[in-house]
Amino acid sequence: MENKFAERLTGVDGSATREIFKLLANPAIISFAGGNPAPESFPKKDLADFAADILMKSGETVLQYGTTRGIKPLIGEIIKLAEADGIKAAEENVLVISGSSQGIELMAKSFINKGDTILVESPTFVGALQTFKTFQPNMVAVDTDDGGILLDDLEKKIKQHQPKFLYVIPTFQNPSGVTLVADRRKKLVEICAANGVKVLEDDPYASLRYSGEPLKPLKSFDTDGTVIRLMSFSKTISPGLRVGAAIGDAEIIRKFEICKQGIDVHTNNLAQAMVYEYIHSGKFQPHIEEIKAAYKQKRDVMREMIAEYFPKNVKVSPCDGGLFLWLTLPEGINTLDLLKTAVTQNVAFVPGTHFFAHGGHDNTLRLNFSMVSEAKIREGIKTLGGVITESL
Repeated sequence: MENKFAERLTGVDGSATREIFKLLANPAIISFAGGNPAPESFPKKDLADFAADILMKSGETVLQYGTTRGIKPLIGEIIKLAEADGIKAAEENVLVISGSSQGIELMAKSFINKGDTILVESPTFVGALQTFKTFQPNMVAVDTDDGGILLDDLEKKIKQHQPKFLYVIPTFQNPSGVTLVADRRKKLVEICAANGVKVLEDDPYASLRYSGEPLKPLKSFDTDGTVIRLMSFSKTISPGLRVGAAIGDAEIIRKFEICKQGIDVHTNNLAQAMVYEYIHSGKFQPHIEEIKAAYKQKRDVMREMIAEYFPKNVKVSPCDGGLFLWLTLPEGINTLDLLKTAVTQNVAFVPGTHFFAHGGHDNTLRLNFSMVSEAKIREGIKTLGGVITESL
């Protein structure tokens, strides 16, 4: 019998990075393909202790249904973290979500009608592209450079297409690792606000800065409810807990809440309580400093190995933090084909074409440095350098 699937799933495939994982059943493969934090970074002992204590003291509460908005103690800590970034928020402005990826879906559900136009960066997070596609919008890509979104192109695309919203990862962008420079941030918000365009600021990597000065989030420049900020504890505590938050205008957060009720009712109560206790205990910030030192070392090793073993005409985008390096290879090299060869030599990465709303850019690729050991980084980058050199 024919399966009559919804039209909105036409042309929507699984996440490219998830599909690549299927190639990695061989434990000998060195994978730079994922976006995972290092398993050794997880504060297992602390979280285990907190979980046991929570269940013994408050099991009747955390094992029961909870409110969709999230547990109040965690919301209070999220408000404090927002205030430290220059963002004013009250309880009505915060929704605890199951990772920032859920916030992307809530934005899409709340704002996109079939055929509406939205703006995305070029390139951008493949998971967001996949989510947006299921709501059948017209996706328009905004040009970027090593300083993030180009504001002239943003203004031009807004005037041409009258989009509903702009999706942007302003700090240590996935996949490019690029950060939106300071003198573009406030102006971006002003441009969108003046044209009635909402901004979905996806900011899961901002805490992972290894060099350069911290920059204010886009939400800190928001004066009229233009920006909805997504944050996550996936990269700083644990992705498996699936805890993050959306911060925005109270009316928008209420729409998000209604949409979330039909998705998962509420984010896992025990996970929320564990995250709250970890932050409230004072262990959170020292933990971030510890993992930053480890990730910085891995980033530096990968960059050093690329400089030594890759052809000199390979461009590496600037990366002051986050989990990724973005490479542009000479024209004529197709990284989809390159991946097939690399896998035969036990190395994997993500071809860059998957991160563009309309494909192309076949000579780009993304490398993750957080998941693999320094020794494996050295081995894998040396091998990949040889594969690239042979393809020229």
